[in-house]
Amino acid sequence: MNKENIGISIYYDNRMLRILLLGAISGFPWVIIGSALSLWLKDYELSRSTIGWAGLIFSVYAINFLWAPLIDRLKIPILTDKIGHRKSWIITLQSIILLCLITWSLLNPVNNLEVIIFFGLLIAISSASQDITIDALRIEQIAANEKASMAAGASIAVVGWWTGYKIGGMLTLFVADYFENLGLINYWQLTFIFICVVIFLFNIGLLLIPEDTSNKRHLAQREDQEKFSSIGFSAWFISTILSPLSSFFRKNGLSISLLIIGFIFLFKIGEAFLGRMSIIFYDEMGFSKSDIAVYSKGLGWITTIVFTLIGGWFSIKSGVVRALFISGVAMAITNVMFSFMAWSEKSELLFAAAVILDDLAAAFATVAFVTFISLLVDRTYTATQYALLASLGTAGRTLMASSSGSLVDWLQGDWGMFFIITALMVIPSLILLWFIRNKFKFN
Repeated sequence: MNKENIGISIYYDNRMLRILLLGAISGFPWVIIGSALSLWLKDYELSRSTIGWAGLIFSVYAINFLWAPLIDRLKIPILTDKIGHRKSWIITLQSIILLCLITWSLLNPVNNLEVIIFFGLLIAISSASQDITIDALRIEQIAANEKASMAAGASIAVVGWWTGYKIGGMLTLFVADYFENLGLINYWQLTFIFICVVIFLFNIGLLLIPEDTSNKRHLAQREDQEKFSSIGFSAWFISTILSPLSSFFRKNGLSISLLIIGFIFLFKIGEAFLGRMSIIFYDEMGFSKSDIAVYSKGLGWITTIVFTLIGGWFSIKSGVVRALFISGVAMAITNVMFSFMAWSEKSELLFAAAVILDDLAAAFATVAFVTFISLLVDRTYTATQYALLASLGTAGRTLMASSSGSLVDWLQGDWGMFFIITALMVIPSLILLWFIRNKFKFN
């Protein structure tokens, strides 16, 4: 499809509704282990450093590619035959999340911090694992030769993710604030039960998404495995674990592949540092849970949706690499806006402005980033390669951003300087992107 002939009608495709739902299912668990867990611990007066390091549970998103080949190959007994390979994995992992939430609803952070972090880790593992198959199911909704639809689908996936995170977070904070205002001591525990209901509804919608049940992908994997049949059991390991990795390096070459990996790892670190501490920053600025729900979640969702769709269109028209450059610079500039907010008196107007600008930049960056990764994958190893590349980006955002609370403490609570530092973190990734800017045919 010619770029000049692409319009808003590309989003009218029914497949975009399925991708929207898949994105929401992927984004919602971040409400649980991000916003809800952080404020739950903050309400029990745990330190910023403790809350920041608790974010290490997100690190499993950085290594989920290690078990992606197993999820791509292994079948869930009975469920796979009944509803499909991808959906059976998602529902199984969602069930684990439900059990963890029910356990959380029985615990108090002061006396059970280690237990809470353990079940938070299980939620993160389940969420990171379901993302493997959610991304694969999302990519497989669109044919490999539909480049424009793939970019549109990436933007819709981001819209869905932010809908699950923002709207899910807004509802969660409203519910927690409502129960707290009623004078209920266990208001967070009751909120976790509410979250269980939302997850149950997501799974009903998931069952309506069609899934390719042909053996084409499995036959291609088996054919690759047979190339190594002479070496016995190792053939399975090579074709399952090593082949997806080697195909990526063969396609791009060693030097370009390493530059791609470096860029993906570094691109969104600054955003992650800001995001990890943002809800604590809002709380310390004196905003209530309802204020945070309205401005950070509700208003943020509207901004994100609008500019994600515009970002998808922009990525199609201008090229993915150019969109990554522009959005990277925008992320740095908008982080500085939070410095002005930190160095000023409490202002709802400034709060709203900071959220709008930050979500505008984040929306552009995320949709370009997802499109970039989606166009890199080999369809024979969709789940494994996408999980690998996405995990590299997550590694930067989770492993390094876990020290965000300690950085604020080291700065003696100087939030303004903290946000200036996060703005500078995008520079190394843009330098790497400059070196690979002319290497991709999909621009």
